[in-house]
Amino acid sequence: MRNKVAAFLEQAWVTNFIIGVILFNAVLLGLETSDAVMATAGPLILALDSLCLAVFVLEIALKLFAHGWRFFKSGWNIFDFVIVGIALVPATQGFSVLRALRILRVLRVISATPRLRRVVEGFITALPGMGSVFLLMALIFYIGAVMATKLFSDSFPEWFGDLGRSAYSLFQIMTLESWSMGIVRPVMEVFPWAWAFFVPFIMVTTFAVVNLLVGLIVNSMQDAHAEESNEKTDAYRDQVLARLEAIEKRLDQR
Repeated sequence: MRNKVAAFLEQAWVTNFIIGVILFNAVLLGLETSDAVMATAGPLILALDSLCLAVFVLEIALKLFAHGWRFFKSGWNIFDFVIVGIALVPATQGFSVLRALRILRVLRVISATPRLRRVVEGFITALPGMGSVFLLMALIFYIGAVMATKLFSDSFPEWFGDLGRSAYSLFQIMTLESWSMGIVRPVMEVFPWAWAFFVPFIMVTTFAVVNLLVGLIVNSMQDAHAEESNEKTDAYRDQVLARLEAIEKRLDQR
């Protein structure tokens, strides 16, 4: 019986149906944020949301029945179990915040889409290298925040009054959001030489370190794509070899 249930859950149309319900539920959760829509069709939306939740609970129950404790060996299954459990928490007081996390179930679409899965795999593969880059970025920001606080705190305490404010201002400068007219030029009116601090900081962080992060992610995605292509090639080669062996056996029998 368990094998039949497992085979049923693995059918393509069942998977597509669950993905459709997930996307439909995501739309419903978005509609719940609109007061006008809820005033017009609130009861219907809540009823449909409850129906989607019932489908999710049934799916989890069938998977638990089919796979037993092996269900918890999959990270995606654990994620689904936690999200469904959160959705079942009564929407009272602080628990309503947890119920809002139901929208995270839409991330299950990633596991069913090869291209999205490749992006996630590339990002996860790049994490060790990204950790080193983030450490380098943290060192640069710490050094820059200390220097900016010592240099500009007296004249511009709202931007560089302490390490926290300096780090946030430098982060804004790194993103190039109103960095020139908003921060740097006003500082240069008091300290004309301030460009010698801000320009190298932008060159190092925005154009070097950030692009290094992008390069790591792109390389990891390419490696994941190449690995997937190699697996497909190996599988195709094995199929061809098996067919050739079958043909040789038939010829030998004749």
